[in-house]
Amino acid sequence: MPMAAKTVVPFSVPYSLHTIENGMRVVLSEDHSVPVVAVVVLYDVGARNEPPGRTGFAHLFEHMMFQGSANVKKGEFYTFVEDNGGVLNGMTSNDFTIYFEVMPSNQLELALWLEADRMRSLQVNQENLDNQREVVKEEKRLRVDNQPFSYARGILLYELAYDNFANAHSVIGSMEDLDAATLEDVQRFFRTYYAPNNAVLAIAGDFDSEQALEWVRKHFGDIPPQEPPQPVDVSEPERTSEKRATYTDKLANLPAIAMAWKVPPRHSPERYALALLDRILFSGESARLHQRLVKREKSALGVSGGLEDRRGPGLFTTFVVFKPDRHFQQIEHSVTAEIEEVQQKGVTPRELQRAKNQLRAERYRGVWGGLYGLQTPLGRAMELAYHTLFDGDPALINTELQRYLEVTSEEVQEVAQRFLRRNNCTVLHILPGATGVEQ
Repeated sequence: MPMAAKTVVPFSVPYSLHTIENGMRVVLSEDHSVPVVAVVVLYDVGARNEPPGRTGFAHLFEHMMFQGSANVKKGEFYTFVEDNGGVLNGMTSNDFTIYFEVMPSNQLELALWLEADRMRSLQVNQENLDNQREVVKEEKRLRVDNQPFSYARGILLYELAYDNFANAHSVIGSMEDLDAATLEDVQRFFRTYYAPNNAVLAIAGDFDSEQALEWVRKHFGDIPPQEPPQPVDVSEPERTSEKRATYTDKLANLPAIAMAWKVPPRHSPERYALALLDRILFSGESARLHQRLVKREKSALGVSGGLEDRRGPGLFTTFVVFKPDRHFQQIEHSVTAEIEEVQQKGVTPRELQRAKNQLRAERYRGVWGGLYGLQTPLGRAMELAYHTLFDGDPALINTELQRYLEVTSEEVQEVAQRFLRRNNCTVLHILPGATGVEQ
């Protein structure tokens, strides 16, 4: 007998958007596939909100938020979550600060209570400030000061590539600024940005929407709103000439090149073609730059980079660590020649389809171990929160993929021509300066 035709059911994330009385936006996505629920609180604050002399505050609060609140002692936040079978984390970027818990579904109210308690009554006192300042300093020593290429690639390149301070300074910030911060400065920052009307709460997974909304109002509803923060100007002047710099990295044993081009913000139509160009140039061993520099020319040990998507102007970057018997000019020529090949001849249908397949798989499977894909409650909650905060439209979770799949080869060629041009480029040559390295 002939096999029955297989019915294809389009994937769609259910959601509902609500705004409670204090202005906090709440996105709910009910799905009973597995008895797990994810809670995400996304605050509209990041490094972009820090003025000169006050850098590092957003990242500092990523740590401060675990130092206790009215009903939760220092360190107990972890205990409450982990002893009830959950996991948690937080992270800070230029655009946002986010916290999440993934819990057994019968512990949803606990996660909501914990998040609401610290939004309402975080213990922002001198002891916690002094303690967490030292924690941030130690993190900077570990991740930046004592890692080869970390400062050049993660801090200096941005300071060179951007002209606007709001975009240029690093998320980890200046240790001098943190040392100079008073308790009043930090308390004011918390009041301004960690307010319900400056946050999005997203819940996804196995729960009842009506019950969840009742709990949200119960625990968050009486937290008073604050005056909306002043908007931040993140505009960038157009780059009219190439910028170059050289830096000696005392921890590096090998030379490297970092390059960056300014590109439009995440809400721009060009981002879809840029995201696919990212995968064509950088993603996997079949990517153009890996094939050229690592495989054919055997000049590089590793190539990475791609599109950094921001609400303000972003960057398209590349970073190449290369062999000591090669020259900067050789590596730079190979990178620019491959880009010029795209600009002049475009990309092949096979390359474009491979990039679309990669993007589709990442969207559902996720990256970093699959934690953030749409197949997981956490991935859905985060995506809904991002689209609500950044784009004002959670419905994009179900429609945005199609925008990527509709990108043509001509559009990829066009964005390469418009943005990856020499007079829009910042080039940083990184010299190895580790002890014993021949200069």
